[in-house]
Amino acid sequence: MKSNHPNIDIIAQVDRDNMAASVDVFHSDVVWHFFNPMVPEVAGSYHGLNGIAEFFEKVHSVGQGSFHIEPSGAWAIGEELVVVQTRNTLGDGDATLSFDVVVVWRIVEGRIKEVWDIPAIYTAQTGDAWAAS
Repeated sequence: MKSNHPNIDIIAQVDRDNMAASVDVFHSDVVWHFFNPMVPEVAGSYHGLNGIAEFFEKVHSVGQGSFHIEPSGAWAIGEELVVVQTRNTLGDGDATLSFDVVVVWRIVEGRIKEVWDIPAIYTAQTGDAWAAS
């Protein structure tokens, strides 16, 4: 993500594979909210950097080790919010699930304070193997 807005640049610094490397971009009391009634074992609110790392570990587990995010746009809304649209894919190659996601980021004093991760659940595209599992 390349941008002219500093809040989008802050989000671009997040390394979901190494959350410890992202410590400077998050408030210590950051909360990540994930809404998905189709995956109740992952849905919920995750607190702090360790909680966010736990969230991504759960997503990798549900995706059978595979999780890919393809950003398609980012928009700064005022001085506090950023909306990011992505296309995500979970699966092991033969069994895949692709879906659109909107993530709303709250930036306070130059650091990420709160995140709402909202996947599209009714229009996800499944591969045959995923649907059979």
